Amino acid sequence: MCRSIRTLRPPVLPEEATEEDVRAAALQFIRKVSGFRAPAAHNREVFDRAVDEVAEATRKLLDGLEVRGGAGATRRATRPSAPGAV
Repeated sequence: MCRSIRTLRPPVLPEEATEEDVRAAALQFIRKVSGFRAPAAHNREVFDRAVDEVAEATRKLLDGLEVRGGAGATRRATRPSAPGAV
C-alpha cells in the first residue's frame, strides 16, 4: 500500500508527529527515490540504513523548526527525542 508523504509540522498536523509518522514518511521517501517498494535481500541493509538516516534527519528538522503565526504566538515544533538521540 502506498502512502503519500504528509506535512508533519504544526499547525498542519494538529498534534505532534509520532515516531510512526516520521518513519512512514522516511520509508515512503526512500521507496520513491530507490524505485523499490521492498528491497532485495542484498539491498536490505543499505535500504534500512537509508530509512533510519532520513527519519533521523526528519526528527532533527522537526525539533528545530520554529512555527510563527496563527494565534500570534511563536512556538517550536518540538517533539520528544528518540531514545539514544543526541
